[in-house]
Amino acid sequence: MKKCFLIASILCMSLSLHAKGGIETVIGDSTKKHVFTLSAELRTRGEYLNGALADTNQTMAAYIMARTRLSLNYKQPYLEVQITPQHADMWGGDEVNVFSLREAWAQTDYKGLFAKLGRQALCYDDERIIGLDDWSLTGAYHDCLKIGYEGHGHKVHALGAYNQTYKNALGGTIYKGGVQDYKNMQAVWYHYDFKRWFSASLLFTNTGMQSADTIRDSTFYQQLLGTYVKFHYPGKQDWWIDLDASFYYQMGRSERGLPINAWMFATEGKAQINRFVQARAGYFILSGDENYTVPPPGGLGLQNLTHDHSFNLLYASHHQFYGAMDFFYLETFYGGYSPGLQDAHVGGTFLWKDQCNINLTYHALATSVDVISAPSRFLGHELEFTAEYRPFKWLSISAGYTYMHGTKTMEIVKRTPNRNTLHWAYVQLVFNPNFLTARF
Repeated sequence: MKKCFLIASILCMSLSLHAKGGIETVIGDSTKKHVFTLSAELRTRGEYLNGALADTNQTMAAYIMARTRLSLNYKQPYLEVQITPQHADMWGGDEVNVFSLREAWAQTDYKGLFAKLGRQALCYDDERIIGLDDWSLTGAYHDCLKIGYEGHGHKVHALGAYNQTYKNALGGTIYKGGVQDYKNMQAVWYHYDFKRWFSASLLFTNTGMQSADTIRDSTFYQQLLGTYVKFHYPGKQDWWIDLDASFYYQMGRSERGLPINAWMFATEGKAQINRFVQARAGYFILSGDENYTVPPPGGLGLQNLTHDHSFNLLYASHHQFYGAMDFFYLETFYGGYSPGLQDAHVGGTFLWKDQCNINLTYHALATSVDVISAPSRFLGHELEFTAEYRPFKWLSISAGYTYMHGTKTMEIVKRTPNRNTLHWAYVQLVFNPNFLTARF
């Protein structure tokens, strides 16, 4: 108890200090063209769950996760190199390979043209299809080559990746158990900014996936094509309006060899009402498999589908969408198929300077297709409360609580009989110091 009181006292004393600057040493002057930067991220997050867990013998779970990154960046004219090793683990865990490389890339550029090779994080538009996934323990990264051009309001990126595991390198081209779930991936992204008020993007991806039947060395290719548009009205003084919308269509063949016919649509509006208040509302829908059914606990169920209508979120930043509890798309539906998802939400944010924000969001969730034996498509209500405080530039303290009350349909699709209520809470500290900037 004394130790806890001492830690709390030190934390409160540190928060009471008024400091805008960061922990940084700068060497050299701004005229030098060679720049080396050393920075870090130390993230610790404790989470607590209670309620509708899939394991019917347990009603709660609690754990603490930690992530440590050290970033080394070097820039000179026409060249940039970034290396970021990371350690990500759960307190008390016995997992192996908790050390990894988050980034290890080199980029060369000349008059808007660039080429970037190595392990890198990819982030496009609102991260609904390809994003950083920074909430997860390790984040998302890709081993690929990216080339492109940026200038005069236009951005064009083309990238390609090919994956294999060391143990399979001498055994053909079967790919299983790697960092990413695809064998190869190609993508083209085009973005255009029209002055300050309108922007639009087009995205195409072609992904080669290992056949679910790994006895046969087959690769099934899946394609995605879609667009993202954003309208921004700056208004006057302290208010503005943002409207965005996206639509994506998927085709090709799934890992099971089924033809894919899937899609998703999203629209959202945000408004800054005054210096302190923002409001937002939106609606998302993802297609699902027809005649979706879940057998009762202890029973066996088979689905004879001729097409795959379940939309694949690919490499998105999942936690940003479809409810902060990640209960429906980070955690898969039963049986590997999906009834799709509808998410209508409304919320608001209170901001104070650049140091504090408080968010409240309500979600109404439903499947996008009928579920056999379920009384309706409606899954339930989710209410989210989060708060973040930045006492210093290098320190962020956040906490959140989410409550979900589900329906009988939720119990069926998640196989949590007689339990349709879920509580989730977290507390997170992120230290993000910039130790050194050296110019020479």
